[in-house]
Amino acid sequence: MPYALGVPLYANTAPLYRFLEANGWALRYGVPSELNRMVLSGEVGLSLVSSYFYLEHQEELGLLPDFSVAVLGRVYSVNLFHKGSLGGLRRVALTAESATSVALLQLLLRERGLAPTYERREGGLELLAGYDGVLLIGDRAIQAYARLLPALPETPHALPTRFGEVEVVDLSMLWFERTRLPFVFAVWAYRKETPPPLDLVRALRRARRQGLARLGEVAEAEARRLGVHPALMEHYLWNFRYHLEEPDRLGLQTFAQALGLPFSPIYYPG
Repeated sequence: MPYALGVPLYANTAPLYRFLEANGWALRYGVPSELNRMVLSGEVGLSLVSSYFYLEHQEELGLLPDFSVAVLGRVYSVNLFHKGSLGGLRRVALTAESATSVALLQLLLRERGLAPTYERREGGLELLAGYDGVLLIGDRAIQAYARLLPALPETPHALPTRFGEVEVVDLSMLWFERTRLPFVFAVWAYRKETPPPLDLVRALRRARRQGLARLGEVAEAEARRLGVHPALMEHYLWNFRYHLEEPDRLGLQTFAQALGLPFSPIYYPG
């Protein structure tokens, strides 16, 4: 049976695995909440998991020391779409796909003295008919934003955040304004007693190099899959930090501290 590698089928992870060599391992797809469960149960040996899940279970999990899905500033795909002002939020619909984004939203609103009612709901912007805000992540969020965008501006610095009565709040940008640090959304993790084979880790490093070197090709393929403009997708992807460098580690540690959790990672030795 091939070694199972868990990946969320999101555009922002495509540069990490699109060019992965098939050599005794197979990809298992799922949303972050599903992959979190699968790595703990052993259904997958190594998986991208949400950072909040990793922090909660770090005593059980090992961590690849040089991989992340992180952003410094706007991420474009972890968005609170809301009507009116933030201070007027009363009911917020939450994605069921990721605990990290939910934890980040609740932290940022709590620090502003806001305590709306949160409800898990499946759906998109149509939920704004019954809620003051809706949290969307990943492909669904970037598609929702793209549908609101009347035209692609000359520069991404001009990308708007308000569309009539709907405002788009980028949680990663709020985190940056709070900390001046990147926010780490996902890391590669495994059960610490069963580390992945070194050949696979090396193959992932080669795949990442290819993915970043051929980012335009990756962006075009993902733009076709999601039905968004290739230039928007390219800007979206080149915004990510995929190497868990020192600023990213500090951002992850700061997130842990804000949640009252420790940060004592056990790194993969290879």
